[in-house]
Amino acid sequence: MQPGNKCVKDTDLFLFVRRDNMSAVCALILTFSALSGGASGVLSGPTNVQLNSTNLNLVLAWDAPEGAPSGLVYTAQFRSLVLDYFPGCLNTSALQCDLPTRDISQYGTYTGQVRAQLGAESSPWAESNKITLDTDTYIGSPIVSILSKEATLEVIIKDPVFSISTLRDVYNFASYNITYWKSEQPEEIKSISNIQQNRVVLNDLEPLSEYCVQVQINTVRNLKPSKPSSIICESTTSEKEVQWVAAVVVFVIMAVIVAAVVLTVLNWKSISQILCPKDTLVQQYKEFLLAPPNSSMFLAMQESQPPKEINHQVRVIADDRTVEEGDAGKAAAGEG
Repeated sequence: MQPGNKCVKDTDLFLFVRRDNMSAVCALILTFSALSGGASGVLSGPTNVQLNSTNLNLVLAWDAPEGAPSGLVYTAQFRSLVLDYFPGCLNTSALQCDLPTRDISQYGTYTGQVRAQLGAESSPWAESNKITLDTDTYIGSPIVSILSKEATLEVIIKDPVFSISTLRDVYNFASYNITYWKSEQPEEIKSISNIQQNRVVLNDLEPLSEYCVQVQINTVRNLKPSKPSSIICESTTSEKEVQWVAAVVVFVIMAVIVAAVVLTVLNWKSISQILCPKDTLVQQYKEFLLAPPNSSMFLAMQESQPPKEINHQVRVIADDRTVEEGDAGKAAAGEG
């Protein structure tokens, strides 16, 4: 019996030592986990992480963790099906991150992740949803304007601006859905679907009435219709009113032309002097020529006395003799 009792006691001692070792191991594991947790951070990660796209941009948005301390920053990164994660935003305090357009492909599939950081501590990465850009992006509202012409309205549509590419390059079969109604009767809505042109004339309208128009874009690949455009209202006119307005405009133009001609005829002399002046000299040359000379020689000439004139007396003797008398005189003089 004693050997057996000894065996039992040895077994109990072994189990006791083994249990102590296991407790020590568990304590060591818990201590290591605590130390490891302090090194990697015990912050809570961001919540409600969503990857969204509007007009082919890419935005990762999230909510701050509950009870987030002040000074908390976030780091976000993205990846596609063919590339590993690449940086998006680093140490930002904002609750969203825009991926640069240079890193976006219009047909790519993307996902994102974000984590919170406070000093050396950081939270685990929080993953977002996955989206394919061309099929999941939200198409913005088109820009619509209206021209009124008699009893019709011309609807002019402009596509929204995409972050990369254009709507027609991405969606080859994009079309417009136009709804319009009389402003006094909003319950009676009319619609035109599958319009490819960006200028559409609504001709089943009543004259002198106000109509409201709204447009949406539909595509084949993206099942979500675009955001509707702003509601624009415009009034139609009548044909008689248009003719009357045109007549008034023509009359005003003719009256202006006639008045201009009459004024030109009445003031032709003044106009001709302005257009074709007689004096072609510049004003400064005219002043130079009309100014009195101020040279020293000219002043000396003005101050000097005129020279004294010398007059000699001349006596004129008239000779009234004829030719014969002269000859006789000459003969007598010779004889003498």
